[in-house]
Amino acid sequence: MNVAALASAFASSSASQTQIALGAAMLKMNAEAAGSIVQVLEAAQASMQAAVAPGIGGNLDMSV
Repeated sequence: MNVAALASAFASSSASQTQIALGAAMLKMNAEAAGSIVQVLEAAQASMQAAVAPGIGGNLDMSV
């Protein structure tokens, strides 16, 4: 095995480690974003339930 082949293998290994680290960071950011969206939806649902009197909108007939 010559020096060029070793250097190429090392560079490829380094690049793949960088790609794996970036992929893991992106997955973490996506999971955090999804959690934030869930929190916003839950807050909106709680706000809607608090704004409407009990029994209102429960039996809405949408047929034509």
